[in-house]
Amino acid sequence: MATDARAKFQNPDFRPDFHPDLTVSTHDGLHFWQFMIAGSIAGCIEHMAMFPVDTVKTHMQALGSCPIKSVTVRQAFRSILQSEGPSAFYRGIGAMGLGAGPAHAVYFSVYETCKKRFSDGNPNNAVAHAASGVCATVASDAVFTPMDMVKQRLQLSNSGYKGVWDCVRRVMSEEGFGAFYASYRTTVLMNAPFTAVHFATYEAAKRGLMEVSPDSVDDERFKSGSIGDVVKTIVKKDGYRGLMRGWIPRMLFHAPAAAICWSTYEAGKSFFQDFNQQKDTGTVT
Repeated sequence: MATDARAKFQNPDFRPDFHPDLTVSTHDGLHFWQFMIAGSIAGCIEHMAMFPVDTVKTHMQALGSCPIKSVTVRQAFRSILQSEGPSAFYRGIGAMGLGAGPAHAVYFSVYETCKKRFSDGNPNNAVAHAASGVCATVASDAVFTPMDMVKQRLQLSNSGYKGVWDCVRRVMSEEGFGAFYASYRTTVLMNAPFTAVHFATYEAAKRGLMEVSPDSVDDERFKSGSIGDVVKTIVKKDGYRGLMRGWIPRMLFHAPAAAICWSTYEAGKSFFQDFNQQKDTGTVT
């Protein structure tokens, strides 16, 4: 036995636990509607869980929404809690629920569809993953932006809206349909580079881990206007530091949000993969 072991380690071609044929499925064997359901559930859970942090971020970013000109996360949290009570952290969550589900259904299904087409069977094609991520965010932001605008207006205490549908009705009558998409270009410009890097990194990290373990509102910025006008308004009122207001809660939001969203999405895909396998073998109960 010792001789056999010595012969293995003297063989330059011998590499333990190496799986050259290990590949990541480019489409995971799921149907389009299954990607949509898994993505929708993941998006809803993510945004509902992180909504209080999103409320703090919105208050910090809104001009004049906080009595203190420059506030920390703790100060903003305390200000909202003392002046409006705990329920203020969930104001506008209805709009988030209406937007997050459909938007993430589009987000993940478009990504998976584009990834299958762009990668051409190559699971290591980072460019394809990045391009698919950009396509996904352009499509999902088109679905999510209107309700995100409503959500942001409802989150601010001085909005004056009674609820989701009151906000939708008043914005439509007072500002027109275009107001719902006033921030669409800004949102895409912000999210496209992020999702390109995000998806490319995620797919690379996913494959790397598998190789290691194969078993395994009234505020001015919320009104219609060009990006340049918004930037000028922020710089005029708060200086260039105003452009960075809210970056800490944004970071605190995205790190756990990504973990919640992706783990839920992968769990959903695993469920449907098992379901499809049982269906093919006739063992579905």
